[in-house]
Amino acid sequence: MRTLLNMDMHTVVVGTSGVTAADVLAVARGGARIELSPEAVAALAASREIVDALAAKPDPVYGVSTGFGALATRHISPDLRAQLQRNIVRSHAAGMGPRVEREVVRALMFLRLKTVCSGHTGVRPEVAQTMADVLNAGITPVVHEYGSLGCSGDLAPLSHCALTLMGEGEAEGPDGTVRPAAELLAEHGIRPVELREKEGLALLNGTDGMLGMLVMALADLETLYKSADVTAALTLEALLGTDKVLAPELHAIRPHPGQAASAANMLAVLKGSGLTGHHQDDAPRVQDAYSVRCAPQVAGAGRDTMAHARTVAERELASAVDNPVVLPDGRVESNGNFHGAPVAYVLDFLAIAAADLASIAERRTDRLLDKNRSHGLPPFLADDAGVDSGLMIAQYTQAALVSDMKRLAVPASADSIPSSAMQEDHVSMGWSAARKLRTAVDNLTRVIAVELYAATRAVELREGLTPAPATRAVIDAVREAGVAGPGADRYLAPDLAAAEAFVREGRLIAAVEKVTGPLR
Repeated sequence: MRTLLNMDMHTVVVGTSGVTAADVLAVARGGARIELSPEAVAALAASREIVDALAAKPDPVYGVSTGFGALATRHISPDLRAQLQRNIVRSHAAGMGPRVEREVVRALMFLRLKTVCSGHTGVRPEVAQTMADVLNAGITPVVHEYGSLGCSGDLAPLSHCALTLMGEGEAEGPDGTVRPAAELLAEHGIRPVELREKEGLALLNGTDGMLGMLVMALADLETLYKSADVTAALTLEALLGTDKVLAPELHAIRPHPGQAASAANMLAVLKGSGLTGHHQDDAPRVQDAYSVRCAPQVAGAGRDTMAHARTVAERELASAVDNPVVLPDGRVESNGNFHGAPVAYVLDFLAIAAADLASIAERRTDRLLDKNRSHGLPPFLADDAGVDSGLMIAQYTQAALVSDMKRLAVPASADSIPSSAMQEDHVSMGWSAARKLRTAVDNLTRVIAVELYAATRAVELREGLTPAPATRAVIDAVREAGVAGPGADRYLAPDLAAAEAFVREGRLIAAVEKVTGPLR
């Protein structure tokens, strides 16, 4: 899910009314080419005329003929304004730390281009075209982990991107080599831009980084929530649990849509199972443990959280985030639309939901491994307990990941740290929320992979009982993928990396849907 595919897969046309999540994924991960619509070019030209007219007047206009932030009170003379725009980019390109992933930078640049093309920024058409040309050439600015407070835009990350447009700083070429941006632009026939009034500021003022990471996290989590429904069903089956708790009529009387969808997915996976309900025959249990019985409620709550986050993302994708903005009536007005609070909140909310989903999956895995709670399975699912430790340490790894996710669930958006001489005295920390959510999504993938590994092993140990056809398809696909080979010793050295890839790439869902049809 995190691989940049071949360039030129298809073309995304950027207009004046925003873009879709699919567009972001196509550019960030799929390497799609970008074109500017005629309407966008016309809107760019019209708003630029307004900025040029204001720049020619003696009255100061913020972002056009003044300084920025706490320095906004200084009027800048015409002969210094080009230098002012260059300087804001150079001074704000102050990020530090590890490089940010290529897909994040491509999403960041594309979403800034989306706002530029809205016609509300006053940027010239040639600047927008250069942004598209850089993306189409596969040139990726070097952006660093730290430098955004999620207010006044993702300033340092966007500044490093703007630096590349100016032919300064470093960027990664399509071959993955980091080189001076000027060399890469020259090789692809791209002229560096010479910024004019308002343009430097317009390239920096946006929630584009955090929004891009939100869009990609939602795409990943959609796969992971379906995967968690599958592994929960496999664990229920391996524990000889009852699928009666998944009946649609039970979930209809508490009508949360995510809960109903998760229960339906689990029921589809378990259809035709010869394992479910067997515990009622020999060791009666009135109810299964919460981690099994309440799986749809927990996963469903996360699904509903995703639905809210998707609504926020869609609104942002249709927004023009800049300060000041050019209005259709010719006014250029300051505003606070660059504040990242709406995006930051849902990024944090998703991290909380992901941590809880990982936590319940780990509890199910631990139950499979504990001979006192697994209803007849060998200790740690070992072939020869004592001679080998089975999946004991695989669960340790899973527990460590869950513990890390609980720390990552602490909201970044609950924090604020003043900046710019108290002019920017309340910030969103949305970039930080997005960065930790990416780590949480990676960890969740690994947690689900461990449950998959344990649950398929446990089902196979139920000799004499026939698993559901979907479960059989998963076990066969796991073997075919090399996650677990044939023979009793295939789990002695667990290939958890292969299991992670199996989940991350959507192969688990594909195996199930061959039997069940599309999951919800």
